[in-house]
Amino acid sequence: MLTQFAIRLICGMSLVWCVMPRSEVTSGFFRIQNLVTLGLSVLALMAIGPASIAEGAEPTLSVEIVRWISVGLATMSFLGSVMWTLERRAAGTRFAFGIAAVSLLTVVLSSVPVDGFLTLKGNLTWLTELTVSAVSGATVGGMLLGHWYLTTPTMSTTPLNRVNWFLCTVAGGRLTLGAIALGFFWPFGVDGPAAIRSTVLNSYPAMCLMLEWIGGILGPLAVSIMVVRILKYKNTQSATGVLFVGVILAFIGEMTGALLRQELQLPL
Repeated sequence: MLTQFAIRLICGMSLVWCVMPRSEVTSGFFRIQNLVTLGLSVLALMAIGPASIAEGAEPTLSVEIVRWISVGLATMSFLGSVMWTLERRAAGTRFAFGIAAVSLLTVVLSSVPVDGFLTLKGNLTWLTELTVSAVSGATVGGMLLGHWYLTTPTMSTTPLNRVNWFLCTVAGGRLTLGAIALGFFWPFGVDGPAAIRSTVLNSYPAMCLMLEWIGGILGPLAVSIMVVRILKYKNTQSATGVLFVGVILAFIGEMTGALLRQELQLPL
């Protein structure tokens, strides 16, 4: 579970680096971001085990492959931090895109088996994992970027606006995928798709589902809308505070959703 969480967060944060206008942000921000993903890569490596990747059918990537991928992500993160420290922005950008590509493929391939790409359930599963990663990464990236304005208050608000619109887009995508999954798999039972049956609202899966939607989908979406309005007044400190709330909501929703998907083996 911790390995999945760490790699998803690396994926989401690195996607934020790719979509934001990097030329308008000082190199120190990216140096610290790479050090954060370095720590997350080490966490993924230390926590890896038989239950660290998707359960049920054997996923495309084995535990051993994910272990070596974690080592590779740690190495790229360290080298990326060095490049940004030396103001080698072009090299740092290449490492950023490399981390994004490797972590994105890891999130996708460690969530479904090979034949899962030929089924609706399998495709909904990896798309859900990807949007969950993007929502968590966008809230964390936006919150850390907001704090960076304390050290560089003259920096344009365009980067924070771009990251916030990215959050709004991926949260909207997560909402769409969640609605599609509910349309296909509701009602569901606690024993997985082989035992789909009626579900009452006070059951454990339904309560987890509500917590996931409130924390991991509707919460970040509401946060992004609030930040859009706040940034009209160029108040980056207030926007950062709201994004911090978004981080808490996104983490609650992500972990609850991960437990729910692991138990039911459904892309909810």
